[in-house]
Formats: sequence, structure tokens, C-alpha cells
Amino acid sequence: MYTDRLTKLMEQAGDRGFDVVALVPGPNLFYLTGLSFHLSERPVVVFLPVTKTPAIVVPAFEAVKVESTSIEMDVFPYTDEEGYTGAFKNACVALGLTGRTIGAEAFKMRLVEAQLLERYAPGCRLVPAEDALAELRMRKDEHELEQMRRAIAISEAALQTTMQQARVGATEKEIAANLVVEMLQGGGEGLSFSPIVVAGANAALPHATPSERPIQSGETIVIDFGTTVGGYAADITRTFVFGELEPELARVYEVVKAANSAGRAAVRPGVAAEEVDQAARAVIEEAGYGEYFNHRTGHGLGLETHEPPYIVAGNRQTLEPGMTFTVEPGVYLPERGGVRVEDDVVVTADGVESLTTFKRELISLPTT
Repeated sequence: MYTDRLTKLMEQAGDRGFDVVALVPGPNLFYLTGLSFHLSERPVVVFLPVTKTPAIVVPAFEAVKVESTSIEMDVFPYTDEEGYTGAFKNACVALGLTGRTIGAEAFKMRLVEAQLLERYAPGCRLVPAEDALAELRMRKDEHELEQMRRAIAISEAALQTTMQQARVGATEKEIAANLVVEMLQGGGEGLSFSPIVVAGANAALPHATPSERPIQSGETIVIDFGTTVGGYAADITRTFVFGELEPELARVYEVVKAANSAGRAAVRPGVAAEEVDQAARAVIEEAGYGEYFNHRTGHGLGLETHEPPYIVAGNRQTLEPGMTFTVEPGVYLPERGGVRVEDDVVVTADGVESLTTFKRELISLPTT
């Protein structure tokens, strides 16, 4: 699997004029090699040359990890006592990186790694490699989809249990904590991100954080969360209420649900990503709430919770089978509340499959 992925990356790199791709710890390194390291004060860089054997600069005590990958690598270890500069110099010299074009992760490589490359590969040119990496990762294979399905199933089961136990007066933080426990006990390996559990006026802020505020009846409760399995993330949002919503918020809920449905229905091979955004947004604008839908309709999902393709106006990326992303329209009324309904979908050969199955109808929870 990793050999095939690396071969495809080398084709992409060659087409873009890269001599080598340099990766730091994170999703791209994991995707291409299966290797995981912490991004810390001990730099780790994997060099993937187009015409030479890959190499890694790594702390000596973590070098044994390299044996777990099927990719052959030359190892340049360093100890805490000697520091990492010598290992970087040796790697750059061995790979002949002077004056070469190096594809780097523009959003992940830090200043320390960039400066080491510029110091020990004089005249090198660092250029963004995101497009080449995204070209590989956007289309999920069956193994990746299975990890995502499992992460979603665990997340949905955790949400069901958590909200069955929730009561009026519980704080946003309490419900968020219970949800985390349920996901991990249910088999989740980690968190896609810190859960968002917000109600009332807080729910009018798309990325608010849980507070100590007790949740009252009649308020929208927006819950955005997910667990990971095999490194792959779930990202789901549902909106609840204790008791009943006031008439306008109830109407808003139905509008958002219809926008979610329209967005999902627009997904099929050959459609531009922005057309999905337009389909969902049109429903909300027609209902008169366009100004209160203040974010894109969705984003790619996989080893990262935000990755290409982005479902947003202006993105002409053509959807293809295997691409996975969220459809998450929302309406947020300042000081009153918000509604968001988010599903995870995959483009199929002839349309779309919703990986999420949790009911989309408004769930009214008992007040006693």
C-alpha cells in the first residue's frame, strides 16, 4: 500500500518539477509511510527523492520505528547530547540537495526545519507540495472508508447514549465530557477535535467552546464532534432541544435540514464543489436567512478534519468517486441561537453515499 502511494507521489513530484518531497510528522507522513512521530523540539524530517532512496532524520531513540514501514529508508539519527544539526547536514549532503527544488508542507513545516534545509542545502528552493499531496489523499480507498465508517458509527452511538442521559440544567462542559467518555469507551481511538457543545446564545457562534453555562429548555443545543479510528476522523453535527423551540427557531431548523438535504442531493461525479455549496445556500437564502449562513457548506474529511476538497463558492474542483467531505449548512441568529446539521458523505460512481445515518429530524429531549 505505502509503496504504491509513494510511487504515485513521485509521479506527481516529477510532473511538478520537485527533486524531493520533505515531510514532517503529521497526516501526510502517516499516509505515505505509516510512520507517526510527535511534532516537538526534536525535529523529524522524511525526504522522499524522485530518483534516490528515501531518508529520515530522526532522534536516535525513535529510529526503531522506521523498521515498521515497508518503505526502505536511509536513517540519519541524532542524540539529545549531540543535537540534530549534524544529522541534517549529513542527510542533505548524502541526498545532494544543494540547489534542488524541495516540495515542502507549507502549512506544517516549521521555521526550524526550513532553516536547516536552507543552511545545509544552499541554493535549494522550498515550494509548496500541498497540491501534489492532496491529489493523492482526496480519493479514499475501501480501507480508508472502512475506518471512517467505524469512526462515524462509534460517534453516532456515543451521541445517542449521551443525549438519552442529558437533563435540563446540565452544563455544556458536562455534556461534552460525557460525549468524550462515550466515544472512547465505545472504541474510538482519539478525538477528531475538541467537541463543540453549545446552547442558547452560544449556539449562534459556529465555533464556540463549551462553557459552564447550564442548558435551559427551549434552547437549541448544537453538538459538533467526532472520534477517530485508524487515524481517520468523523465530523458530525446535530441540533437538539429540551422541550420545544420557539416558532422561528423551529422554522430555521426545517430550513437548515432542507439545505442539508439539497446539498447532499447535489453531490455526484463531475459536479464542481461549489455547486454543492450553491445548492445548500440557495435554500437558506430563499427562506430569508442568507446573511446568517456565514461559513462554507463543507470541507474534505479523512486523516484531517479539514482537508481538500472544500465545498465553497469559487472552488471549481470536480468531484470524483472516493472524495469524502462534510455537508454542514447552518443558520445562526445573534443572541438567540443557532442550528447546524452536518453529514459526512462520499462520492460514489453514480452519486453519493451518506456515511452518517443519525436522524436529521429535530430531537426534542424531555425536560424532566
